[in-house]
This record gives sequence, structure tokens and C-alpha cells, in this order.
Amino acid sequence: MDPNDKSPSSQREPGRIDDGATLEETMDEIMDGTMDETIGENPGRAIPLWSQAPEALANGPEDNPQLTVHRAAIPNGCGVIVCPGGGYRTLASDHEGLQVAQWLNSHGIHAFVLRYRLGPRYHSSVSLLDGQRAMRVVRFHAQSLGVDPQRLGMLGFSAGGHLILATALAASSPSPSIASDAIDALDCRPNFLVPLYAVTNGEKRGRKADEYAAMDSLVDGASPPTFLLHSHEDSIVPASQSTLLYDALLAARVPAELHIFNFGNHGLGLDRGADAGHMDTSPWGTLLLHWWRRHGLLLDQSSLGGRCAAHGEVRIDGEPVALGWLTWLPENNNAPIARARLTGASAGRFTLAADAGPVPGAHRLVLHVVSGTYPADASGDYSQAQALMFERQVQVAPGERLIWHINRGDGTAL
Repeated sequence: MDPNDKSPSSQREPGRIDDGATLEETMDEIMDGTMDETIGENPGRAIPLWSQAPEALANGPEDNPQLTVHRAAIPNGCGVIVCPGGGYRTLASDHEGLQVAQWLNSHGIHAFVLRYRLGPRYHSSVSLLDGQRAMRVVRFHAQSLGVDPQRLGMLGFSAGGHLILATALAASSPSPSIASDAIDALDCRPNFLVPLYAVTNGEKRGRKADEYAAMDSLVDGASPPTFLLHSHEDSIVPASQSTLLYDALLAARVPAELHIFNFGNHGLGLDRGADAGHMDTSPWGTLLLHWWRRHGLLLDQSSLGGRCAAHGEVRIDGEPVALGWLTWLPENNNAPIARARLTGASAGRFTLAADAGPVPGAHRLVLHVVSGTYPADASGDYSQAQALMFERQVQVAPGERLIWHINRGDGTAL
């Protein structure tokens, strides 16, 4: 955009969006309840990140970053800032923006699609300012937006994936020349990250090392839990970019999950249509929802008193379980499941720390017995004809000990 352009869009007051509302005015509308039209599938209202964006070269839309708010009809308090990809040159805002926000909303998650500044007009270091400010804006207005500020993460595709990593791993306080208000005093680090077919190290990728600073070298033990996705057939960003980051997360002992699908080229978005049995859903989206639940990110645990430590004893026909898994499946679908491994070495006893235990409330308790021998021997003999499953209903409460004595004949062969 020519800075000397005198068109109406270039003459728009900095920090104002299409309807002329400033950040403060738009947030007032949210708090007054006058933004209900954003609930559901309708595209939401956009809010500017600044009244005057730092390092802006002009006053047009591309010079003023903004968040578009998409609020879930039945929210669970989790919030996600979505960063579409486009090589730091364009924004794939349909299939990597709006449609992702709609999918998140359908699962009770408030979504905020970020329009960040792009090259070659703006370097990725300026895009980083936009990512950091977006986190701070949502966190500052979390109460009025209905978001738990400690369950606020970022999801980004390709270059957007690089941007969310930079926001989390290169996090710092704004310089005095940029810091402008109380919002800038807040932490900009996300509580979780979802980089999808993301560039993680431009130098090792062999392209645009200046724009795509190395993120793997910035990982440390304080980095956020991360869910990574890539495809083996990606011809634009090789899957090694995700394995590179995963190796760094593994070395730093950061909770992480990596999925590399065989099929599909770059820019998949939700990748709908890849599952013949569920054409309207996203295969990786289902995996991500499971991951979020396991981390307790879809549930307001404060209302339940948090997760509980669990301990107790399970025996079958008076004998310890040789090898099996005990799983607590909560009645609340947003709550995390809990699992305990049982072996003959523990004599049927188990212990789960509070951070891995079940939440209070009703659960379906399921036991899978997968072997009658522990430890395994060198004979190669089968110890049982089939895996067995047992189940019961339990009410979890803090401090209670679980005692479950089972008759083998009550199990279901799988």
C-alpha cells in the first residue's frame, strides 16, 4: 500500500475498524451484551489491537492488526487465538480462519481470528508484535469475553504456526517505545500451542531463514504444552520441521503430542473429508479435542475443586491384575479422563497424583486386563484367550480410596 495514497481506506483513523469503533468502544459493546450477533456461525465483530499500531507505515487495513471475535453459544471458558497461514504474505482466512473458529465454537471454545501484518511490507518481527498483543488483549478482557485467562492458547497454520511459536517462545515485555497501556503489562505467553504444518526453523528448512527464526532452539522447560500436526506428503513445509520442534520439547520435558499423517499436502485446514465414516469432522481435530480434555483445558476445574489424587486396590478372584489399565471416564465430556497402569508388581494397588487424577463427580470406571502374566517371559505362550473388560459406575470425591474386587466371570471378552 502506498503511504501517500489518499483513498478513504488509507485515511481511516489508525486503530479503527470498518464500523469506526476503537478497541475501547468495541469492548464496551461486548461488556454491554450488544455483540450477541457474534454467537453461533455468523462471522463476529473485529476489534483493533491498538488505537495506534506501533511501526505502522500507513492507516489501511493491512497496517492495523485486529482480532475477529467468534463466541461459542455454550462456552466452556477455553479460548483460542487462530492465526491463518500464508507464508507471511497472505492470510488463508477462510479454511484456516473462519471455518476453524466455527469448529472451535461448536465445541464450546471461544475463538479469535488474528489479522496480523505481512511481508514484504512488514517483517515477521512486526507480525510477532501483533501475536503478542493479541494474547494480551484477550487476556486483559478475558472476563467480558467469557474466557479463562489461564486456558487461553494459540493455534496457527504454516506461517501462522511459526507466529504462535514465536509469541510463546520469544516472549518478552514490549520496549518502552511500543508499550502504550495497561494491556502491555500482561503476560503474552499462551497456555498451550497448536502449530499445524508449521515452519519451525527457516535455516534448517533451507528457505527464508531471516523471516522464520529458529524456534526449536528457544524451547525450555517453561514452554507451553504443544500439539503438533503435519503430513508426510507436505511439499511446502517438510514434516521434519515438526519433528525438529518435537525433539526439542521432548528434551525439555514439555508435554507434547505429534501426529504425522501419510496423506495430504500443505494447507489442509481442518482436513474434512479424510475420514470416510465422518465426512463432516476433522480427523486431527478429534485428536486435538482428546488432547485438550486430557490436559483439563475444556473444563473449569475451579468450580469442581480441581482434580483428585487417586489410590486404591483392584483384584480379580482375589488376585492382583497381572497387566491392565484402569480408566476413569467422566460423565462430563469436557472433563479429563484419568488412567492408572496396573501390574503384578504393585499387588493390585495403584496411586495417581492429583495432577493426573480424575475430577470430582460421576464416572464410568473401566478396567482392561490385557495379560495374565507379569513380567512377560520368554516362552511366547498366551496367558489368556482374549483381553477382558470390566466396568462400574463410581462417584469420585477427594480423599476416597477405591477398592474393587471382581469376579473374572463378570468380565466381557474383547
